[in-house]
Amino acid sequence: MPFLNAVSNLFYGFNFKKDMADPFEVRMRFSSQLQHLNASVNSAQKAAQYALKFKEMDEDLHSCILEQVERNNMNTRANIMYFIEHFLDLAKEGHGDYVRMMSRDIIRVVDAVAPDDGSGAANVKVVRKVLQGLRDKGHLESQVVSQIDDVLREREINDDDLGLVSSPPTGGDVNMVDGPPSQTTQRPAPKRPAPPPLDKRQIEQRIEEDRERHKRARESIWATPKGEDAEMNKLWEETSDFGDDDDRLLAEETEDFAKEMAMQLCPHKRAAANGGRS
Repeated sequence: MPFLNAVSNLFYGFNFKKDMADPFEVRMRFSSQLQHLNASVNSAQKAAQYALKFKEMDEDLHSCILEQVERNNMNTRANIMYFIEHFLDLAKEGHGDYVRMMSRDIIRVVDAVAPDDGSGAANVKVVRKVLQGLRDKGHLESQVVSQIDDVLREREINDDDLGLVSSPPTGGDVNMVDGPPSQTTQRPAPKRPAPPPLDKRQIEQRIEEDRERHKRARESIWATPKGEDAEMNKLWEETSDFGDDDDRLLAEETEDFAKEMAMQLCPHKRAAANGGRS
């Protein structure tokens, strides 16, 4: 009996260990999913569902998001920013702690996706769009989003960010070097360091992913919400109020209709109608 008990305990212990997930492996797989995010919704949902599956490791997986958004190239950071919105949509019902942690660290995420050194100027619109979505869905407070938006305005893409300005400024701010009036020279004011250029593959990848997202956004415009009267309600909301222009248009259409009907009358009836008018 002792031998059988030992074998039984060993067997059940083996199954227990088999069912337990290795924290290191979970982190590695989740990090890999974040690194390979793209414009498809499936990739974002797959990563989000994986994080919810191992929600007992929420602190570790949240730290994975922060690590990946700070270590990868700007395209991957933008994809992670889009992922966060999908993730919090699912986490709101599945595990609210993820929403709380992301709300706490959202400024750190924004600084990584659109840093103030100009290297992520092309991501400013992405950040702003996602933040507005998080605000509208109740994941972030309006005041927080408003404060971040004020900072983002200073990080918008401009000619300097694109490297289009090659000549020194002629009418801008300059620093004057001390010296006699005849030897006073002008020195351009220091500017932000230029962002590192993207390689050809990254540029093509970004263009393709943006095209895919724009296509999906256009398709969603025509999507009708579910419900018995959903289509009617959608048309009602999109229809403008009846005004003077509508009255005039209706009168013109009625007049045109009367003329068309008169033209379709038989010749003798048309002649009689004309004779009646004379």
